[in-house]
Amino acid sequence: MLIQSAINYNLEVHILDPDPNAPCKYLSNKFVNGDLKDYDAVYAFGKDCDVISIEIEHVNTEALFQLEKEGKKVFPQPHIIALIQDKRTQKQFYLDQGIPTAPFILTDNKEEVKQNADFLPAVNKLGKEGYDGRGVQMMRTVEDLEKAFDAPGLLEKLIDFDKELAVIVSRNEAGEVKSFPSVECAFHPEHNLVEFLFSPADISAEVDAKARELAEEVIQKLDMVGLLAVELFLTKSGELLVNEIAPRPHNSGHHTIEANFTSQFEQHLRSVMGMPLGETGLRGPAAMINLLGEDGFTGDAIVEGLDEAIMEKGVYLHLYGKKITKPFRKMGHVTLLADDASLLKEKAERIKELIKIKA
Repeated sequence: MLIQSAINYNLEVHILDPDPNAPCKYLSNKFVNGDLKDYDAVYAFGKDCDVISIEIEHVNTEALFQLEKEGKKVFPQPHIIALIQDKRTQKQFYLDQGIPTAPFILTDNKEEVKQNADFLPAVNKLGKEGYDGRGVQMMRTVEDLEKAFDAPGLLEKLIDFDKELAVIVSRNEAGEVKSFPSVECAFHPEHNLVEFLFSPADISAEVDAKARELAEEVIQKLDMVGLLAVELFLTKSGELLVNEIAPRPHNSGHHTIEANFTSQFEQHLRSVMGMPLGETGLRGPAAMINLLGEDGFTGDAIVEGLDEAIMEKGVYLHLYGKKITKPFRKMGHVTLLADDASLLKEKAERIKELIKIKA
């Protein structure tokens, strides 16, 4: 999706990816199959690039530091990627900078989690390597402590929130900052993946403004260049808390391709290439559905219900070119546009039931 935006600007895009059959393989100007965590692979790849950016934060930052030292533009900056890679340092950053976040305790192993039973209910998060719902355990009762991670992580107080929100914000080298309208996320009950997204979020203009101001504060305090996804809790008392951040185009911004005047992918390119940032306003109400592989199916992907779904007005399908489906693997998304936001939830539920990815 980033390459699709880059084509409009005649930008040459080179890709380093661990999957030899990555969906972007035949779209990029140059494709290199390599380990993102390997110093030599990242360094050798980056030497041939003018600007280096990331699609996932699990990457060798030492190689990025060296490339930056040699004069390459690396955005987001390597020290910010390193900070965000570890949820422990990420949470400490919020605390140090006065950014509101849920109370937490840093833990080094399973035994230390068990010693904090009085902190429950809480969420046990791995410091590093968590992604797409992995590396997160709910700790509601003492019995749940057996599921704790035996590795450095944190215990975060379970927040009784009203809504989960997200704001995409960007900043370029000149210091220009722009945020997208807040979106509301509905998560899969078991797999901690976004199932639906609604834009704009069903919140007051005042709460939206505060959420965007908070996201802008985070990117400015990081002094970051690039695109940042800021996930937020809106508590039942109306307080906004930063949950986690991701320094890249994010699932909570995929709808912007059709729903906003500038997509998050074009905005990412503008921010790292030193261009003026684009207008972020909504063209109209939108919803997004993540298309996940159906439970119980692994193998060559078959998409059911596609023709019936795309016959409807305002339905935009994006399949990610992944040949193999697995249970709950992200295989694509659908963006829905409507004149009336009140119609979106019913339409999203209906389209979700229509499109099934099996094998």
